[in-house]
Amino acid sequence: MDFSVKVEGLDKIQNATLDVQRSIEAELVKGLFASAKKVEGEAKRSITDGQKTGRVYTRRTVTHQASAPGEAPASDTGRLVNSINSSVDGLDGVVVAGGGIVDYARSLEFGTSKMSARPFMFPALEKSKGWIRERLAKAVRIAAAKSVKR
Repeated sequence: MDFSVKVEGLDKIQNATLDVQRSIEAELVKGLFASAKKVEGEAKRSITDGQKTGRVYTRRTVTHQASAPGEAPASDTGRLVNSINSSVDGLDGVVVAGGGIVDYARSLEFGTSKMSARPFMFPALEKSKGWIRERLAKAVRIAAAKSVKR
């Protein structure tokens, strides 16, 4: 007794699966970009907003209040804040600080043997985690909804 089965339409299933995958990736990239921008904004706000409790000093004619150990750095020239940028590389959201003449960003974040840390990047990420989780879940829901409509 011979028995045979012919399955048709597997190519359609494969194409539909690839379409769903592409849709999810596209929405995730949007979500990752928004998430990176959120962390960037939080890091910048931690530097520019709020009162710092470190020492007060005068340089030339400008009085400045520094940050205390454990606080985000206090903005002085604005170079550190302007060095914080975000981007998306594939499916990686990237937020960086420093570079160029702002070679002190790492020292501020982690401290040195002569200075306690003034973290601003890690706390920004920690503060944003819930928002990021929701935004990436929303990206998947949007992609799934788009796929169902097809």
